[in-house]
Amino acid sequence: MANIKSAKKRILVNQTKAARNKSIRSSVKTSMKKVDAAVQANDKAAAEAALKEAVATISRATSKGVYHKNNCARKVSRLSRAVASMN
Repeated sequence: MANIKSAKKRILVNQTKAARNKSIRSSVKTSMKKVDAAVQANDKAAAEAALKEAVATISRATSKGVYHKNNCARKVSRLSRAVASMN
């Protein structure tokens, strides 16, 4: 454990940010799983609705600095391609 006051503060701030980032990452993963589940169930309408929500969630996470913009683009692209490939 740190002894210096500023170091103690940094530890607390980093824990807070880590918890926030973990929560955001978790919500992104959940929204991506919803899209994948709809694609597996072959439900086009549900997949498109879930895709719209997932893209918004991923973009929000990127704007907050949790994900890099290329990572965001890759995730959105993969989900979009999966939904588009449905018959």
